[in-house]
Amino acid sequence: MQTCECGASEGSLGLCIDYYHAILAEEQGDPEMYRLHAPVVCTYFLQHPDRAASKYLDGQFRQLQLLLDRGLDALLKVASHQVARNRAGSSYDLAPLAPYRPLPTSGHPTGFRSGFPDLPCPGGSFVANGHAHTTD
Repeated sequence: MQTCECGASEGSLGLCIDYYHAILAEEQGDPEMYRLHAPVVCTYFLQHPDRAASKYLDGQFRQLQLLLDRGLDALLKVASHQVARNRAGSSYDLAPLAPYRPLPTSGHPTGFRSGFPDLPCPGGSFVANGHAHTTD
């Protein structure tokens, strides 16, 4: 059995990258699951910083804190605001994330309690039994 660079053991779909790609593919056809796109991306890259653009990791860390503090709808509102700014050619607006702790300068978090292979994936689908994945 292989182990991912984040420390997670291989699951039924493979390593974390395999789960990440499967989630991204499945969410494209499921609007309810697509609502979790931002937390999925943030979580994956914070657990696998070698695959990330380091300039975005601090914002992703803060976005997950916003999610835990205020919920998915608040995170989606901030994400929508950022997309609109990007389309208009404006820079990233850090004001909504300012209240949250920055990514530690001492290095990236490690020793996660769970990884992508811990996600339930019955029959190869993340939503086989309805929309069971939530952030609550």
